[in-house]
Amino acid sequence: MPAAFLFVYFYPMKIAIIGAGAAGCFAAANIPYREGQEVTVFEKTGKVMQKVKVSGGGRCNVTHDCFDVPELLTRYPRGKQLLRKSLYHFTPADTIQWFKERGVQLKVEADGRMFPITDDSQTIIDCIWQQMMQHNVNVIYHKSVTALTKTDSGFHISFADGSSYDADKVLIATGGYPKADQYKWLTEVGHTIQSPVPSLFTFNIPNHPVTELMGVAVPMATVKIAGTKLTQSGPLLITHWGMSGPAILKTSAVGARELAERNYTFTALINWLNDVTDVELKETIHQLRREQGKQLVQHKNPFELPKRLWEYLLLQCGVKEEVRWGDLPAAAQNKLIEALLRDSYPVKGKTTFKEEFVTCGGVTLSEIDPQTMQSKLHPGLHFAGETIDVDGITGGYNFQNAWSSAYIAARSIAL
Repeated sequence: MPAAFLFVYFYPMKIAIIGAGAAGCFAAANIPYREGQEVTVFEKTGKVMQKVKVSGGGRCNVTHDCFDVPELLTRYPRGKQLLRKSLYHFTPADTIQWFKERGVQLKVEADGRMFPITDDSQTIIDCIWQQMMQHNVNVIYHKSVTALTKTDSGFHISFADGSSYDADKVLIATGGYPKADQYKWLTEVGHTIQSPVPSLFTFNIPNHPVTELMGVAVPMATVKIAGTKLTQSGPLLITHWGMSGPAILKTSAVGARELAERNYTFTALINWLNDVTDVELKETIHQLRREQGKQLVQHKNPFELPKRLWEYLLLQCGVKEEVRWGDLPAAAQNKLIEALLRDSYPVKGKTTFKEEFVTCGGVTLSEIDPQTMQSKLHPGLHFAGETIDVDGITGGYNFQNAWSSAYIAARSIAL
């Protein structure tokens, strides 16, 4: 009796990835290659991984050396319910190892940010691209999606140029859109969008004398937004339009929605001495009066502030050049204490931080399975990166979300 043979037919699965940014390309690089499988990335522009290219001043802040996930979660103003699971599946340590296995070494800087040792973002782009090519990934440019339709066998994707594509599985990795109506093709398939607002931005302080100090940086300051609970600390940079630096960017991320509701018009209170209190500062000044009373206030800067900033603060407080610490009037002392601990600046408007636009908002997390990044509404539809309502402060955290969510989606899609 002839032997029985069981033939198993694997039909060629067609996988479409919408968006050739960090998440889309990293997902494409991590979908295991199978014979006959077709993975196509559709990109609306003519370039891939543009944000990777410009991030970190062209060096690419790949991730952060925070390896404790509960601590890592504190760096994300929104998205913790999903990140509690996704970050365990693919951690910063996994990111470092992934690139290391492909010949890219990362280094840690003093503030914990991690960059390729080449200090060149192209190193990261080339690494991911090479992995994509090894997996026979197709990339098609100038394809802007206008509609996504669920079919009996998968999904039908319509593009602005009139073309279309049928896929068995789809990964949405478009990044964050600045306007809610740009998500229309996702709401039309039933998904809910948290309204997008900018997350990382600097503060505009128009026509204010402080901008004459452009370029002055303070290693550690505390920013508080008057009338709110928003407060963050970190390095602060004075610019020709206002203020920037990690302290400002963290404040903008945490307060993205609240500051948008205020139409970016509010008062920023700066503690130039970071965490020094009124009691501590008064004691320091009294000690200066007793022990160094003959020193000129302008020449004796006991707080290690940049010289230009110290002179600016004294000028604003009406402290003249010839005044000595021992002769500092009580009224001027009180003004100086206020200026050092609660310096007030009227913010009117924002400026996007360089080209690293980050959006607060996107596909609501309750509609996504964090174990697979798959839509709870449509099996076979996945999401990764900034398309979902997750965003982090500056420091490599947004890229880590991109790598983590993309890796999970890629492994799920392959099943």
